[in-house]
Amino acid sequence: MNQSIEGASVVPIALAGQRLDQIAATLFPDYSRSRLKEWILQGQLLVDGLVVERPRSRLWGGEQLTLQAQVAPERRWEVETLPLEIIDQDEHIVVLNKPRGLVVHPGAGNPAGTLLNRLLYHFPECALVPRAGIVHRLDRDTSGLMVVAKTLVAQTQLVAALQARTVTREYQSIVVGSLIGGGSVSQPIGRHPRHRTQMAIHPLGKPATTHYRILERFRAHTHLQLQLETGRTHQIRVHMASLNHPLVGDPLYGGRARLPKGASDDLRQILQDFKWQALHATRLQLTHPVTGLLLQWQLPLPAEMLRLLQVLRTDTQNFEALQRW
Repeated sequence: MNQSIEGASVVPIALAGQRLDQIAATLFPDYSRSRLKEWILQGQLLVDGLVVERPRSRLWGGEQLTLQAQVAPERRWEVETLPLEIIDQDEHIVVLNKPRGLVVHPGAGNPAGTLLNRLLYHFPECALVPRAGIVHRLDRDTSGLMVVAKTLVAQTQLVAALQARTVTREYQSIVVGSLIGGGSVSQPIGRHPRHRTQMAIHPLGKPATTHYRILERFRAHTHLQLQLETGRTHQIRVHMASLNHPLVGDPLYGGRARLPKGASDDLRQILQDFKWQALHATRLQLTHPVTGLLLQWQLPLPAEMLRLLQVLRTDTQNFEALQRW
């Protein structure tokens, strides 16, 4: 079923001389400029009751803009009755814990079995929002907090907040090597020139910044807290690998499991069995796209990462005890 969008506003004199699409974006800030342009071209945003075919047409103040649009459901993806772990929700947004192993959006090779397919079952209203309300992603084997928009208004505002870098996304990871201190990586990321499924530090890539600080050091690994300033594909994984401290288990950027000298059988086994990146989105903070309230959610680490930390802790303690003898 289509969703009706209605609104009306008079163009103030202060905006005289600007283009119709620019004025529409100012007067109807709940919707993206691209969507408003589409409505102009479809004759669903009228000027003094008339269709204006050119979004670049200039207005001179005093005109009446009338929005009477119909939003059709997005491309019909398969609806799947599989569970979601909902952390919080209201009529505008839903915050969830994405499990490891779940792809976020359908693509080549995975038309179904994704988070989007599950969203359409639990929240049918998401079918009226671009990409079913998904405004940011986590890699398939990264777990943790995600926010999804249920309405066009929420989607527009969340995308703007992400672009303005006012959404706080915090992660925890376990990396190879014992880091001395925290820091930041500001290196552009682009598609790898030879391996098209991978990303890489590239001078022509998009700007990317990752901040990290040490939570706990082990003799050959480090437990980190990381915060994204930008949200590029594989950003944390690429940035940490560029420092020669790849994420434990990372199948693309980690290489072979690195075992410290004299590793216990437990440590050897868990590192060899860890076939996915040790990365979890632990904290999400944002301004609610409609109410304006500052909201925050936090999640504990998944069991497999807690187990790895305990084995690393025991290995370090045992090694230090031997050094004292």
